[in-house]
Amino acid sequence: MAKKDFSFPTRAGKHSSQAHVGLPDGSYEEELGRHGFFGPATHIYHANAPTDWVNIEGDCKPRALDLNKAEVGGVHNRQLVLNNRNCEVYVLRNPNGQDACYYRNADGDEVHFVHQGTGVLETDLGAIEYKAGDYLYIPRTMTYRFMGKDEQFRLIIQNTNALYGQPDRGILGHHALYDPAVLRLPKLEALEVPKPTEPNGQWKIAIKRAGRWTGLYHKRPPIDTIGYKGDHLPFALDIKDIRPVMSHRAHLAPSVHTTFVGEGFVICSFVPRPLEEDKTCLKVPFYHRNVEYDEVLFYHAGDFFSRDNIKPGWMTFHPTGIHHGPHPKALKNQHSKERTDEYAVMIDTRQYLEVDQDAADACEWKDYWKSWMEG
Repeated sequence: MAKKDFSFPTRAGKHSSQAHVGLPDGSYEEELGRHGFFGPATHIYHANAPTDWVNIEGDCKPRALDLNKAEVGGVHNRQLVLNNRNCEVYVLRNPNGQDACYYRNADGDEVHFVHQGTGVLETDLGAIEYKAGDYLYIPRTMTYRFMGKDEQFRLIIQNTNALYGQPDRGILGHHALYDPAVLRLPKLEALEVPKPTEPNGQWKIAIKRAGRWTGLYHKRPPIDTIGYKGDHLPFALDIKDIRPVMSHRAHLAPSVHTTFVGEGFVICSFVPRPLEEDKTCLKVPFYHRNVEYDEVLFYHAGDFFSRDNIKPGWMTFHPTGIHHGPHPKALKNQHSKERTDEYAVMIDTRQYLEVDQDAADACEWKDYWKSWMEG
């Protein structure tokens, strides 16, 4: 039998009739919402900011990682940062540009976000030119190789044992968020005959399965496609081609910025947009305690309006159960700007994420949780 959520709208004390608009003087609004902002919700109006803590003991706390300090090298230049049973998040930093061999992921689809670097992605179905700011979708078990022209810095998000999809645009229409015509598909004619990857004249494919790597060697180039047909292809999407959903009268939930839908998680894109015009509404993200989703933000470029001391190449992690929202300075200055100027990638996961200890040791700003404390 289908489950229906309990619903009994009521109100008490000082409150606003419209979410995120006209807050009672001196109050701090929190949204206690279910199903990732799609389900039942209660708005709580606090006398003090919910992030007004003085100490946190334990691992349920906001964390920040400077991925510019991530290890260069490791297993195929990749360092695991976060993981759960649905997804794995890696940072790849390769100063040499080109991959040393071909790759094939048998554990799931991959989305690569290019933070830094240009080049050509070679796949079974052709080549795609890429640049900083591109999302690159690579289907599970597809053979590929990145032929970078300069230093590479990419975020890799694996959809474990599942197929990526796109959000249902509903009443917004087929061309909302981005027109499918902006997707860049592989060009078969752009593939070049590659040189061997191995000193003995062979070609290597590194296959990832069950988290372990296998080396597969060929005496001829592993990509020798002469033709294909179908609708399951790799593609590139420039984050600058994403047209955000906006409201000039109320701050919208971050879920409206969903770009990829994985199994048990979503990837969202934050891009520059005009801020809300209504002088009584919040212009910064509202406080929430991540009721059912761990939240991750990777900062790509621009001025990050709601965060202090965060630079491009950083990642923040806000786990389920503890509040987060705008830093005090951002909240105080929210009406001083008319638009945002930021590019960022958000990952929201239904299952708890684990922070890789090696990544934390190399990259973590351990006092990040203190950044909400004033004075």
